[in-house]
Amino acid sequence: MPHFELTYILTPLIGCVIGYITNDVAIRMLFRPHQAKYIFGFHIPFTPGIIPKERGRIAAAVGASISENLMNREVLEKNLLSDQMIDRLRAHIDRFIDQQRSNEETLGQWICHYATPDDLETLKKDVSVRLSEQIHHKLQDAEIGNKISQIAVKTAISKMTGGLMGFIHGVLHADRLTELIAEPAEKLLAKHINEMIRDNSETLMGNMISDEIDHFVNQPVCHLLEGREERLAHARESLVSLYRTVISERLPRILDAIDISHIIEQRINEMDMNEAEEIIHQVMDKELKAVIWFGAGLGLIIATLGMLL
Repeated sequence: MPHFELTYILTPLIGCVIGYITNDVAIRMLFRPHQAKYIFGFHIPFTPGIIPKERGRIAAAVGASISENLMNREVLEKNLLSDQMIDRLRAHIDRFIDQQRSNEETLGQWICHYATPDDLETLKKDVSVRLSEQIHHKLQDAEIGNKISQIAVKTAISKMTGGLMGFIHGVLHADRLTELIAEPAEKLLAKHINEMIRDNSETLMGNMISDEIDHFVNQPVCHLLEGREERLAHARESLVSLYRTVISERLPRILDAIDISHIIEQRINEMDMNEAEEIIHQVMDKELKAVIWFGAGLGLIIATLGMLL
C-alpha cells in the first residue's frame, strides 16, 4: 500500500482514537479518584475528581434546586390536590371498605393489627373514663334530680286523685292540696336523687359504658358495616375533606419541618462515591457514552481536516 494512502487512513483513525480516549478519561475524572493523591508529599493536580472535590457545593445546589423548583408548595399542592389524586384517594378508601365488608374479625382483633392488645385496653379504659366523667358532670350541672322529682311527684299525685284525693276533695281544694304536698315532696326527693347521682352516677355510668364498649369492640367488622352505606359515604367524603385541609393548610408547615433541601443535601454528602457514580451511570449511561463517541467523531473530523489542509 502506498505511503500516502496509509497516511490518509491512519491519521483520521488516530484522531478518532485520541478523541475517544480523551473524552473517556475526562468523564472518568469527574468521579475518580475519590480522594486527593500525593507523590513525595506533592499534591497531584486534578485529584480528587471534580464531583468528589465539589460534592458539598453540588449537594447544596441540588438540594436547593429541588426544594425551590421541583418540590415546592405550588408544585406539591397542584399534584396532591389534583382531580386525579382525589379520585385515587376515593377509590383507595372504597377498596378498603369493600375489603372490610367480608372481614369476620372482631373490631378489637382488627385494631390489634395496628396496635397492641395493651394499647386497645388502655384506649377502652380511657374512653370509658372520659365518657362517664362527662355524663356525671352533665347530670350534676343539669340538676337532673330536681326535674326527676317534679315528674315523679306530679305522676304520683295524679294517680292518687281517684283514691284518697277523691275522698278529701270536699275538705280541701285539690289545687291547694297539691301545692301543700308537691313542694316539700319535690324538694325532699330531689335532694336524695341529687345525692345518689353525685355519689353513684360516675361508677354506674362507667360500668354501663364499659360494658357497651366491650360489646361494640367484640362485634365482627362486617356486621358493623351492614346497613351503613350513607354513613360510610359520608365518612369517605370526610376523609377526603380532611386530606384537602391537611394539604392546603398544613403543607407549608410540613415542608418547613421536613426541610427537603437539607435532607437532599445531607443524603448526597453521606452517599458513598461508588454508589453516586453508579447512580449517575444508571441514569445517564447512554448520554455519557454519546459524549465519548462524540469525542471520537470530533477527533476523526479534526484529524481529517488537518491532514487535508
